[in-house]
Amino acid sequence: MKPVDAYGYFLTAANAPLERRDFTIDQLKDDEVIVEVAGCGLCHTDLGFITGDVRTRHETPLILGHEISGAVIAAGTDYQSLIGTNVIIPAVLPCGECELCESGRDNICQHQEMPGNDFNGGFASHVAAPGRSLCPLPTDLNGFDLAQLSVIADAITTPYQALLRSGLETGDLAIVIGVGGVGLYMVQHASNAGATVIAIDIDENKLETAGRQGADFTICSKSKDERDLKKEIRTLVKEQNLPRYKWKVYETSGSAGGQAAAYALLSFAGSISVVGFTMEKINIRLSNIMAFDASLHGNWGCSPRHYPAVVKDVLARKINLLDNIEIHPLDEINDLVALALEHKLDRRAILIPTHNDARNS
Repeated sequence: MKPVDAYGYFLTAANAPLERRDFTIDQLKDDEVIVEVAGCGLCHTDLGFITGDVRTRHETPLILGHEISGAVIAAGTDYQSLIGTNVIIPAVLPCGECELCESGRDNICQHQEMPGNDFNGGFASHVAAPGRSLCPLPTDLNGFDLAQLSVIADAITTPYQALLRSGLETGDLAIVIGVGGVGLYMVQHASNAGATVIAIDIDENKLETAGRQGADFTICSKSKDERDLKKEIRTLVKEQNLPRYKWKVYETSGSAGGQAAAYALLSFAGSISVVGFTMEKINIRLSNIMAFDASLHGNWGCSPRHYPAVVKDVLARKINLLDNIEIHPLDEINDLVALALEHKLDRRAILIPTHNDARNS
């Protein structure tokens, strides 16, 4: 293959600025491709890697970034047909052959690979990645820039899988706790599925956005405990004639407070989907699950099998993407990381390398 000159921003140590370095991709395995990166979203998980709160599986130096869209420009012998195709690289790349994959739980494949965790990711001009499970995009992107679609790889697909796992049906009551980068899309998926949606957050601005993007009701949980929340929702259920049972609760805040609130809202024949992640622990009475004959689901990423359905909804404008993202040059990444750590980014930042047209949505 012809060597590809590239550059990327490497994590070298916890709490250190990401370091720009040039590198060359001069070898490909038969089952690998090279993707010229169009855009890569800055995710909360990346911040955890940068601060050292979460360890990468691959040793540093490592290029982070797992929400990637781009074009395949080279491929090993197994994936020559993909050259020239626009793709999304799923955040979870399963092996496709193990017991979990064969049973339909490929999102939790124990041989999976994750960009920016197991191998160099998308905060770069180019990525060498396994060709398996890539999501090809149609030629007509319906007015979207390819870079804008990068966040499908995690922020939009992860809550979609949570919805499928929960068995949400038309007419159900969906309660979304935490309407940030993932929770806002959880609201949209649930609304599109025909549910009545209650959004809960401590941030009034986020709740206003959720109300514009599909939430039927919003509750600010700041200064409220679990008992207050449950009382307020029961009042809302009575006044609005909403379902009394089978509540589908989606915890997307990734906080101990959010998880405690989710468990307090467990209902008869209801479910809790734990989508957000925290290292904190909470104290719960597990027997409530038995008493309510309820269900508790975890959710790790999203199976690549579900990506085409999400892409279809995004391109059809059934998912509001453009109001929730902003485009930045990749060279601004350290400034954006600092802002994100201070909770000063209102939209998902998408980083584009210099070979792309840096335009805001």
